[in-house]
Amino acid sequence: MSDADLPESPATKLVRFEVLPEHEGMRVDAFLTVHCNGYSRMFLRGVVQEGGARVTGEKKYGDAMDAEVVRPSFRVRAGQIVEFDLPPIPDQGPQPEDIALDVIYEDEHLIAINKPAGMVVHPAKGHWSGTLTSALAFRFKELSDVGGVTRPGIVHRLDRDTSGVICIAKSNALHLKLAGLFESRDIQKEYIAIALGSVNMDRDRVYAPIGQHPYQRDKMAIRADHETSKEAETFFEVEERFTGYTLVRVFPKTGRTHQIRVHLAHIGHPVLCDRLYAGHARVTRGQLLRKQAKGLPLLEEDATIVLERQALHAARIAFKHPLTGENLDLRAPLATDIANTLEVLRLQKQT
Repeated sequence: MSDADLPESPATKLVRFEVLPEHEGMRVDAFLTVHCNGYSRMFLRGVVQEGGARVTGEKKYGDAMDAEVVRPSFRVRAGQIVEFDLPPIPDQGPQPEDIALDVIYEDEHLIAINKPAGMVVHPAKGHWSGTLTSALAFRFKELSDVGGVTRPGIVHRLDRDTSGVICIAKSNALHLKLAGLFESRDIQKEYIAIALGSVNMDRDRVYAPIGQHPYQRDKMAIRADHETSKEAETFFEVEERFTGYTLVRVFPKTGRTHQIRVHLAHIGHPVLCDRLYAGHARVTRGQLLRKQAKGLPLLEEDATIVLERQALHAARIAFKHPLTGENLDLRAPLATDIANTLEVLRLQKQT
């Protein structure tokens, strides 16, 4: 059955959908999200919670009085008819802005963007414009609404000062399936980071729960047995060593807020220029070259700023396309500022 047409007036309208075998066992709020483009799952869940959804076992459209009111957690079965009081679409989305985007991949279901450092993914306090969602709203006509009207298309996120590849869903159906891949850990994620200090192990795994920091609201922390804590697992391997710094490839198995940054700080090697977890937000050329091998004279310090954000880049995401079955390997070339930082660090090896 086709998706519901978007409302043309403020009046609520009754829509009906037959449950097909492919949707067997879905929660009714997720089922409605697939069929009602323009609405977030959170919004639809609230309408269902208020008694807006009814289900009948008839294989043909029955009278509303024959249908049973259901809760958001109700799981639909093939052949049932879901009746829903569809309200007007909320109009609170991001304002479209003509901002250039580096599109890595696009098909009828999915977009992959190479996000620059400094770009906030979606509107939030203090960042109402210049966001990725504003750029997406300007360039693309259709985006998923599962994450809410302020986050069209956003399946996962990157921190403002992390660059690299991020996936965007065009439809609710793709969004839900892709989110399922993230949840089941069937997506390979690879990051590149410059860590402070010399990491001794060539490769290792960090397994430590992450929760809200006890004193600082904008930070996360390693916290066991706390109500905000969730399991977190990160694997890393050393790519290259310098005097006082280490280039690592990081493969997070879970997707907690600030996970890589917290885990690397936890083992004593925070990400270079990480304001929250390393205590500094910029580094100069002179500072990078200051830590040289013993016996070599110190250069006159160069105050040229090389990096002004955390040295963390989402280099790769690989997964099987949930709708086409294609094996995707999406890569974002290393950001210029991190590449320049590595060039300076490699000067140590030439002296």
